[in-house]
Amino acid sequence: MPLSVLIFEDNPLLRESISSLITLKDDWQLKGAYENVLSVREHLVEHNPDLILMDIDMPGMNGIEAVAQIRASNATVPIIMLTVFDDNTHVLDAIRAGASGYLLKKHLSTKLFDSIDEVLSGGAPMSPSIARMVIASMQKTSDNRYQLTPREKEILSLLSQGNSYKIIASQSDISLDTVRTHIKKVYEKLHVHSQTEAVSKAIHEKLV
Repeated sequence: MPLSVLIFEDNPLLRESISSLITLKDDWQLKGAYENVLSVREHLVEHNPDLILMDIDMPGMNGIEAVAQIRASNATVPIIMLTVFDDNTHVLDAIRAGASGYLLKKHLSTKLFDSIDEVLSGGAPMSPSIARMVIASMQKTSDNRYQLTPREKEILSLLSQGNSYKIIASQSDISLDTVRTHIKKVYEKLHVHSQTEAVSKAIHEKLV
C-alpha cells in the first residue's frame, strides 16, 4: 500500500511544489492538497491519510487549531508542521496541540523526504533551533511548575539553608509577618504543611 499524504498550504505555488515532490516517490500517494483547513475533519474522514503536512499560518483557521481538531479524533496520524521561521512563537503551541515535527519551508526541497522518513519511524523531525526552544520551554516549566514567585523562591532557598524566620526577614529586608505570609503561600503551592516537608520537597525536586 502506498503512503497516503494530505497537504494543507495556502500559498498556491508552494502547495504545487510540495505536491510535485510527493508525486516523485513511487510508493507515496497524494490524496489531497488544500488551501485552508476549514474542512479538515471531513478531509480526514474522506482520505484517512498516513501523513499530514500542515502549514501554520492559514486564513480562516490556522494550522495549530487544525491539529487540535485532528487530534480530537485521530491521535496517531503523523503531522509535520511547515513554517517559515524557526523561532516562530506558534511552534510550542503546535507541539502542545499534537504536532509530530517541524520542517522549515526553506528546507523543503532538501529535507522533506528525510523528515517524512523520520516521523514515520517514530521520530520528531525539527531544526536544531526549534529543538532548543522545546527543551528550554520544558526546563522553564519544570523549574517553576509550582508557580513560585522570585521572592517565594528566595525565601524557600533561605529556609532550606536552615535560616530562622528572623534571619530570613533581615536578609530579605522585609518584616517578620511578611516572611510568615510568604512561607504560608509557599506551603500552599508546594502542598506541604511544615518547614521540614517544604525543605525536603525543595531539595528533592531541585527547586532551590
